[in-house]
Amino acid sequence: MGVTRRDVLRGAGGLASALVFGAPVAGALAEVQAVTNDPSVRKLKVIVAGGHPGDPEYGCGGTVARLTNLGHQVVLMYLNNGAWPPTDAATRTAEAKKACELLKATPAFAGQTNGHAIVDNQHYEEYAKLIDAEKPDAVFTQWPIDNHRDHRAITMLTYDAWRQSKHNFALYYYEVSDGEDTLQFSPTHYVDITETEAIKRAACYAHASQTPDRYYALQDQVALFRGVEGGYKRAEAFVLQRQSPDDPLQAIMR
Repeated sequence: MGVTRRDVLRGAGGLASALVFGAPVAGALAEVQAVTNDPSVRKLKVIVAGGHPGDPEYGCGGTVARLTNLGHQVVLMYLNNGAWPPTDAATRTAEAKKACELLKATPAFAGQTNGHAIVDNQHYEEYAKLIDAEKPDAVFTQWPIDNHRDHRAITMLTYDAWRQSKHNFALYYYEVSDGEDTLQFSPTHYVDITETEAIKRAACYAHASQTPDRYYALQDQVALFRGVEGGYKRAEAFVLQRQSPDDPLQAIMR
């Protein structure tokens, strides 16, 4: 029988959780690279869900870059295409595709409208089908206590998809623009993004229509603060949802 993704998650438990907990990284990364280059090991599938193009990049861009650099597959799932006058859908979609290209991720869209998120039975079912079709090992979504309705909507849809899957994948939450968007965020995990910050910045600046000078500076303050908390120069922080079947963030980031 071949090695499954779940086997990898469990088997990787013996490696030091270097990027999450601050152990020396060189040897651990070499071991992980050997694992991800092994053709008998299936790569992990990770979805990063966000209300708009740019949200996954700002909240998780450094982590996404680390994942894809290790050979794992990442999908950025946007609730809507971000169109808002005077910026049209074509511009925002092109920016999202460019950001994903830089991060070596795949863009996907849930088909809703910017600023008019709908959370009802029909949309719960439609969104759950999108997530199920990807068969993820882990899904990252926005924190439920957030000032933006679209952010709260993607969180509720993702949480419900996780419940409908009978907790079949690990669920994590991330933060964006603390104080302006995300509120009362208390992390359980920190990922060192010092080496991938430049890629994250480029992906965020790919959203050129969205005043990245302002928003990246705000998000970088968050990364610097989380770096102080986690013991790094810069970090991204996450909260693991209880009752998740495992904690792949530790395994896939070693």
